[in-house]
Amino acid sequence: MNRIEHISLMASYNAWINAKLYTEAGRLSDDELLADRGAFFGSIIGSLNHIVVGDTLWLKRFATHPGNHLSLEPIRQLQAPASLGQILFTDMTGLSERRHWLDTVITAWSQSLTEADLDHVLHYANMKGIAANKSFFSLVMHFFNHQTHHRGQVTTLLSQRGIDVGVTDLLELIPNQMAV
Repeated sequence: MNRIEHISLMASYNAWINAKLYTEAGRLSDDELLADRGAFFGSIIGSLNHIVVGDTLWLKRFATHPGNHLSLEPIRQLQAPASLGQILFTDMTGLSERRHWLDTVITAWSQSLTEADLDHVLHYANMKGIAANKSFFSLVMHFFNHQTHHRGQVTTLLSQRGIDVGVTDLLELIPNQMAV
């Protein structure tokens, strides 16, 4: 599997696991979703919002790539979140709609990438204004890893509420290969 295929796999995994996670989180009441559970971003809603915020920030940075990927045009139009803990949506309906939309954008973007795109050094500034020059491919891997990290926290919070999300492993989507 080459790098582009791996990124497409990660985009598929992202959409698949988010659909599962949001279905199960949707079983909770608003009070349960908003309750501070002591997680990095407080509540289940806070944690899910953080993933959306992080995805939005990274996609906005990726949209500055000289490849000018048209699939990221809708992201270019979004206002950048003000903080990593910003609550964009206090309800599952709005948050789910944004999540689904982002996952559609991520999938389309992943399918538009080329190997040459991945060799680029991306120049950006973080939320504190600190400039960075990093490997685009490494940043894309970080993007997907960040999602996985915080989804793991959400699955723990759901598990503590008695909700089993089921299998969450990327392994479920890695295709079998013919033995050589």
